[in-house]
Amino acid sequence: MQEANRMKRLPLYLFTIIDHLKEEARQKGIDIVDLGMGNPDQPTPKHIVDELCRQAKHTENHRYPRPNEPAEMKLKEAIANWYKDRFNVDLDPKSEVLPLIGSKEGVAHLSLAFLNHDDMALVPSPAYPVHFNGVIMAGGILYNIPMTEENNFIPDLRSINNSVLKMSKLLFLSYPHNPTTSVVDLGFYQDVARWAKAKDIIIASDLAYSDIVFDGYKAPSILQVKGMKEKTIEFHTLSKSYNMPGWRIGYAVGNKDILASLAKTKSYIDFGIFRPIQYAAVKALSGSQDCVKRLVGMYKNRRDVFVDGLNSIGWKVPRPKATFYVWARIPLKYDALTSMEFAELLVNEVGVVVAPGTGFGEYGEGYVRFALVEPEEKLKTAVERIKKLLAMKS
Repeated sequence: MQEANRMKRLPLYLFTIIDHLKEEARQKGIDIVDLGMGNPDQPTPKHIVDELCRQAKHTENHRYPRPNEPAEMKLKEAIANWYKDRFNVDLDPKSEVLPLIGSKEGVAHLSLAFLNHDDMALVPSPAYPVHFNGVIMAGGILYNIPMTEENNFIPDLRSINNSVLKMSKLLFLSYPHNPTTSVVDLGFYQDVARWAKAKDIIIASDLAYSDIVFDGYKAPSILQVKGMKEKTIEFHTLSKSYNMPGWRIGYAVGNKDILASLAKTKSYIDFGIFRPIQYAAVKALSGSQDCVKRLVGMYKNRRDVFVDGLNSIGWKVPRPKATFYVWARIPLKYDALTSMEFAELLVNEVGVVVAPGTGFGEYGEGYVRFALVEPEEKLKTAVERIKKLLAMKS
């Protein structure tokens, strides 16, 4: 049985690689500290869980959810209100808000909704894997825009050749950035608006980490730029801000025509989101945000413990202003290794699991990503183990 050719074009999935490394280590009896996948370790706040349980007891919530019924409209209104409070962006809940079964699903289906086989998608690299894997699965043409540390991992859109732009239909952006932790201000999006003004390109902004910010930084929305709603949608998720990764709930907002096509695509594939989860999401978005503030404080403490620890043992890494990741160039002692080889060395020698940079695209090579999804004591343990690795004789 032969898979479709587009499936053969896909690289091995990053988290499949990480799971394989962990399983091999466990079979060898290695005790691991898992900093590989960005899988939040804290429980979902009690008031959100309580709402899920309450709504799950109502049998009418067990049926297929349908668009624009009461639960769906309450969720759309809560999302619109959250955007207004957070970014002062006005959204029509009926036409400019689309709930998703996690933002990853929506990003993948956006490519399916719009890309023909001769259409290009512009994807800054390194990137969250679904940004480029979704393009490949849809049968589109992937064009990587290289991002470098020297340019603060900001794509140079004006370097893209006109022949490429003529074939391009989608541009993906994502700040705060996963995996590099890079951030931008509103001026960046204003510059994107000037660049995109005369171009027939849909802009997709992935804003998953807008709440996980430190040191006074505030993440902007591209929709704050006047006129950008004409060609832009923005993805968000409850997974990170409210510790709801397994619940699978996110949303897209912005241009109503783009969202309508995405909704049309989804209508052939899924039946929407379990209603009790929708009600719980309303509770999360419209209730007290103290739980988010506490979460950010926890991640800040973890960041400081881990970054200070790595720097103290000679692995110089920057202090991120956002996300719960640390993006680190492979230490000079091991820079002859690929990121995959170094990740294997870390887990096999000292039991520390990381994500190899190559899993985020070709321009992620030479780096690894740490996810701060373990308690501070575990992070300190990871630093001590890495210290032993750096002290080993080559």
